[in-house]
Amino acid sequence: MNANALLTRLRGQIPLLVTAVLLVSMFSVGSAQYDGFFSGQVVLNLLIDNAFLLVVAVGMTFVVLTGGIDLSVGAVVALSTMVSAWLVEQHGWPPLLVIPLVLLMGTAGGWLMGWIIHVFEIQPFIVTLAGMFLARGLCYTISVESISITDPQYTAMAQTRIPLGDLFVSPSALIALLVVAAGFVVLHHTRLGRNVYALGGSEQSALLMGLPVQRTKTAVYAISGFCSALGGVLLTFYMLSGYGLHAVGLELDAIAAVVIGGTLLTGGSGYLLGTLLGVLVLGLIQTVISFQGTLSSWWTRIVIGALLFVFIVLQRLITARRP
Repeated sequence: MNANALLTRLRGQIPLLVTAVLLVSMFSVGSAQYDGFFSGQVVLNLLIDNAFLLVVAVGMTFVVLTGGIDLSVGAVVALSTMVSAWLVEQHGWPPLLVIPLVLLMGTAGGWLMGWIIHVFEIQPFIVTLAGMFLARGLCYTISVESISITDPQYTAMAQTRIPLGDLFVSPSALIALLVVAAGFVVLHHTRLGRNVYALGGSEQSALLMGLPVQRTKTAVYAISGFCSALGGVLLTFYMLSGYGLHAVGLELDAIAAVVIGGTLLTGGSGYLLGTLLGVLVLGLIQTVISFQGTLSSWWTRIVIGALLFVFIVLQRLITARRP
């Protein structure tokens, strides 16, 4: 590897390093300020409370790496909770049949949006915005009220705690970490992953190199749809209900986590580890505000907005200096 290539690679890792330093700094300040903050359980609670967001953000990372965007993820999460609650509670379907059906539904919807984006050359923003309205509207055709879930299997998943010495973690958190690990393997050790990075670097160059652009583009949106549906399943375990107003604005949280994690919005550069750190940063902001006790929850949005401005400017500086 020559000096220029090494410098470019190190420059691309700057946002990831900044995110890691930010996470450690926030945790250190919180530990110094608040009793009980310096605890392994606090860290595990970040994963427990944000497992569904982490899974959705993994799918969003694939899309953003290609230079696209998926605004439908929050609505697909809500639709997944509604379909699950409706089929399990009102029609008596077994969860072992409902969950695969929901995952298939999300994957198919994502694949369809990816196919439309590529074949008709429509901006991803427009297509996924339409998908967002469609999925959110379908929620209200099922019910305008929340549907509670009392199924024993869902309740057991919601209440199960896996002991780790004196600490504990939920099954949903472990599932989210497995999704991160699987996504890492796909992105960094498979042909699909290499194609994702190539497509994000330059679609025209990818076409000239003979890479399967259409297959790659539909695959990343299908992955995003699958992750959104799986995130909906995890949110169903977490909330034990289906509701059309679940996950409102979740697409923005997922995009924020991806950007704060160091993935370039223009595509072609980013790491799933960064997305994991980005989700932890978002969760830690909420935790610090909760420990503080006097600030409104809206301060979470204010701090996240400020961080986004910083990371977007940082991305711009990095891309502007590329040779």
